[in-house]
Amino acid sequence: MSDHDHHDGVSRRKMLECMTWAGTGVLWTVSGGVPRALGLVGEAQAAEPVGFSFLQISDSHVGFSKPANPNAIGTLEEAIGKIKAMPTKPSFMIHTGDITHLAKAAEFDDAERIISQAKLDVHYVPGEHDMIDEEIKLYRERYGRGTKGAGWYSFDANGVHFIGLVNVVDLKAGGLGNLGADQLEWLEDDLRGRSTSTPIVVFAHIPLWTVYPEWGWGTADGARALDYLKGFGSVTVLNGHIHQVMQKVEGNVTFHTARSTAFPQPAPGTAPSPGPMKVADDKLRSLLGTASIVFKPGQQRLAIIDTPLQS
Repeated sequence: MSDHDHHDGVSRRKMLECMTWAGTGVLWTVSGGVPRALGLVGEAQAAEPVGFSFLQISDSHVGFSKPANPNAIGTLEEAIGKIKAMPTKPSFMIHTGDITHLAKAAEFDDAERIISQAKLDVHYVPGEHDMIDEEIKLYRERYGRGTKGAGWYSFDANGVHFIGLVNVVDLKAGGLGNLGADQLEWLEDDLRGRSTSTPIVVFAHIPLWTVYPEWGWGTADGARALDYLKGFGSVTVLNGHIHQVMQKVEGNVTFHTARSTAFPQPAPGTAPSPGPMKVADDKLRSLLGTASIVFKPGQQRLAIIDTPLQS
């Protein structure tokens, strides 16, 4: 991968610099498709009144116990503890997949026990690790009620339309995500007739934009989904899967990936392959965390705060 492989002209080096900077807890707003950094979390929160907010948590991998993090349950508990301690309670939480590591009933039980301590409504989409049980039923039995197909759905909150997509079924070559014709048809129908001024939040496990196709970090038919969204003035796409903060703005769409609460993965192209990355014990928690997203209704304005477990 060269320094200028990205069609938007952002070099790989600059992309990684931005990824590192976002990891320090920078609060971003996006207005009219143009991102603006307000500063570090503390000073930005002091300067900006808080509006409707929700949390994103991702890739908890309950059941993982390899050297990259022998205690993934413990770091999930730490993340939920920080959420419980937030001075302003978010409206709800979304989990962008890989709740568990091996889709075992006991892992789902442990995840539910810990995440429920936040005392927030939680909206889930599955990761590929949540759908590897033999009959692919444990996730659906717990979180699939009222959803369509493999688990996609939408809902409205405070004037924002949320769309949960599933792109971990029938993965394509190299592990690329896949939405499929039925889900894309449903998405087109779900958006039909909605005002273009409605803020849209799409959340799925694998990034809808092509982060690094060599590692399967993208969705093969994601461009078709994004085509349906291009007429809306404010679109935010939230993903997990890659276990690190990356952000891109393309026209009216802001793409943002979240940290894991379990283990980090290498930056694109910096290792032979993706996977759990062992780091020094005193550095691990600085690479794990959650994201808080704030909307100010009527202002088409978005702010994302990425908060590591340990600064």
